[in-house]
Amino acid sequence: MRLTAIGTSGSFPGPTSAASCYLLEAEAGGRTHRILLDLGSGALGALQAHCSPAQIDAVVLTHLHPDHCLDVTGLYVHRCYDPDHFFTTGEPGGGRAPLPVWGPAGTERRLAAAYHTDPGLSPCAEQAHETDLTTVFAFHDITPGARFEVGPFAIESFLVDHPVEAYALRVTGSDGGVLTYSGDSDECEALVAAARDADVFLCEAAFQEDRDTVRGIHLTGLRAGRVATAAAARALVLTHIPPWTDTGTVRAEAAAEFAGPIGVAAPGGAWTIDPIPAAGRPTFEETR
Repeated sequence: MRLTAIGTSGSFPGPTSAASCYLLEAEAGGRTHRILLDLGSGALGALQAHCSPAQIDAVVLTHLHPDHCLDVTGLYVHRCYDPDHFFTTGEPGGGRAPLPVWGPAGTERRLAAAYHTDPGLSPCAEQAHETDLTTVFAFHDITPGARFEVGPFAIESFLVDHPVEAYALRVTGSDGGVLTYSGDSDECEALVAAARDADVFLCEAAFQEDRDTVRGIHLTGLRAGRVATAAAARALVLTHIPPWTDTGTVRAEAAAEFAGPIGVAAPGGAWTIDPIPAAGRPTFEETR
């Protein structure tokens, strides 16, 4: 598998990054399969530097905060009206199969509410219509411990500590390589279980020690490192760091608790996720 960071900013888009979105790719059956882990504010634009939105095979949402899901509304527009791919029959969607979107219960309702706008005083109000995202998306609920497959990706969900229903995702490739993505979470046993022996642990670190003291929302770098160590993860990539937090500080916190390779995600950063080699050395190939 190959992981590419599309948006890495914590909680809202920063000056150099969209909010949360990660592209995961793998070859199988003679073609490249692509899924998105989250599609937050501003990420749809950044994604197009790496692939066409029409090439995405599924979207998997960890939770329904805007910085993790809002740009699905833009993807809806693309899949309705892009004349090169979808608006080919004079009808929205062009008769293409709906794109699978996995997320917590209520995902369709949440995104429809974000997209829909009442016509109000528009002189063309008769052209308005109800928002029906199911014309281009097939929604599937994620539940605790759910297991599902998208092409060569086997995905398992873990309910983690966050103020809304939120999941960490464990993705296993056909070669046995494992990526764990924390989504948004504080330190908890479910997150340790999700990251157990992961080849790459992509972990949020939005908070900073001695500054952000509230619990049950986000990790600090120190707590991210502690989870990685408890899980025996082979490499740690820190992400979801807001613009007001110094990445060097967060990385140093993590290094105090985790002895393995540590990276900090930035837009365009890419990692090859391979199973641990026979010699027992962790894999951590980062490219840009």
